[in-house]
Amino acid sequence: MRIKLTVAYDGTDFKGWAANAGHRTVQRTLTEAVRRISGEENEIVGASRTDSGAHAKAAVCHFDTHRPIPVENWPRALNQVLPKDLAVIRSQQMPDDFNSRFWALDRHYRYRILVGARDPHRERFAYFHGRPVDLEAMQDAASRLRGTHDFSAYTEEVDLNVTNTMRTLFDFQVRQVRDEVWVDVVGTAFLRGMMRRMAGVVLEVGRGYRPVVEVSRLLDSQERNQLQWPVVLPARGLCLMRVRYGRHPKDFRKDGFEAYADQTAD
Repeated sequence: MRIKLTVAYDGTDFKGWAANAGHRTVQRTLTEAVRRISGEENEIVGASRTDSGAHAKAAVCHFDTHRPIPVENWPRALNQVLPKDLAVIRSQQMPDDFNSRFWALDRHYRYRILVGARDPHRERFAYFHGRPVDLEAMQDAASRLRGTHDFSAYTEEVDLNVTNTMRTLFDFQVRQVRDEVWVDVVGTAFLRGMMRRMAGVVLEVGRGYRPVVEVSRLLDSQERNQLQWPVVLPARGLCLMRVRYGRHPKDFRKDGFEAYADQTAD
């Protein structure tokens, strides 16, 4: 039986999603909990990887089990043994060939920037800027990043295994919600650091530190080396909001489309 889990976590005290020997990670913590319940050597496969300090409202992963546990009972069983900063929201039985990474249609990330007064209750989940910004300029910058581009100038670092830095962003919105600015991006997948550096360039434009035209010029390989790359904002403001599979999930590799594992969530 292949089980799909949707999980939420406060990433502050995790060293990211991916298992890393000697470190407390989301994948390792979840794997230990599943193995404790199932009594099997289960392996957890995630749809997205988030870096140290980033959060998730609805991350997705899957695992296989032979235990005859009703699928709807997995969240309750796992939440009894998981720590308070990690919870399983729901579980579903999926086809045996389902892959949480390669069947994903798109991923939605949000970066929160606090432009009002300091608030200790939110500073684990938002980057404190504390000053007004030019929202219209930020929205102009966001519009220039929508579509399919080479985002190598918007990465923290490119994994040596990644040979293609082209990515497609279906939507990129910037809006003010009370005393916060929310940067919402939906795309097929993301390079490491890409979301935090895009939020960084949008904030630089909003502060008047960078002309909006440079946002587009950084996408041009002939010009980007002449420009200073945008700042990478801290991980605490970043949250994986959703991984979408569509009404009829399928493996996009069969259509000649490679759904790259996203390496973001810095």
